[in-house]
Amino acid sequence: MKWLLVLLLALIIFGGAAWFGYNSFYKEEIAVKKEQRGEVTPAPAPDISLPEFQAAAQLRQEGKLAEARDALVVFIQKYPAGMHVEEAKDLLGEINVDILLSRYPSPEKTEYVVKSGDVLAKISRKLKTTPELIMRMNNMSGTMLHIGEHLLISHPDFSIVIQRKANLVVLLNHGVFFKQYHVREAKLSPKQPSKITAKVAETMAWKNGIRIGLGSKDYIGSTRWIRLAGAAAYTLYSMPDSAHLNLDQPPPPVGLGLAASDVEELSSLVNNRTPVTIID
Repeated sequence: MKWLLVLLLALIIFGGAAWFGYNSFYKEEIAVKKEQRGEVTPAPAPDISLPEFQAAAQLRQEGKLAEARDALVVFIQKYPAGMHVEEAKDLLGEINVDILLSRYPSPEKTEYVVKSGDVLAKISRKLKTTPELIMRMNNMSGTMLHIGEHLLISHPDFSIVIQRKANLVVLLNHGVFFKQYHVREAKLSPKQPSKITAKVAETMAWKNGIRIGLGSKDYIGSTRWIRLAGAAAYTLYSMPDSAHLNLDQPPPPVGLGLAASDVEELSSLVNNRTPVTIID
């Protein structure tokens, strides 16, 4: 019986020494050799940008849109290749639209008082904006104006950059990032120049297979398209999303498909003077 106890004790002592030796010397030697061969997986870099992104998002949740916008602009400039830069751009775009397409006060907006004889088309030409942008900024359900009505007016200078490989439609305002829209479907020729210059030819609204105008009672809820002109004669068209489950207008043979809500929004911001650059 004693010899069993001695044997067990010896196994414990020598086994512990072997385990200690493996972890202290042999395992360390393996790690050194892996490092020399460049096989060591580097430790993940700490996500130092996350607290700043979360702070900016919190400002948006608190309704502090201008402060959130400023914080996100700084964040994107500070971490251009950071882990959350695409999230930050998406959030910044949402905030930019929240500010623009509402009566939220901001320095880039002016007030216009409706006078006798004013109609939306006349005001938009005079103030270099679009009728639909005026309608959306002032939460108007129709084109009717009333003398003495106070309208908020903005004077954006939009341009579009389509990034084919990234599947993004990027909207710039005065040359600065405003919002990015994600392409869901691309139906384009595989052979295209690396850079194409085009422009918006027209924005289109469809209802039951018929083109309708801004003043139509069916305009709200219609399917929107944006047709491009120039070397890239194709269309940004609507695809079903959570707010537009059923679209009655079939897609064109060539173009880029975006969520219907995105095309609806984008079509209210651009006009037939909006330049478009298409790059790989």
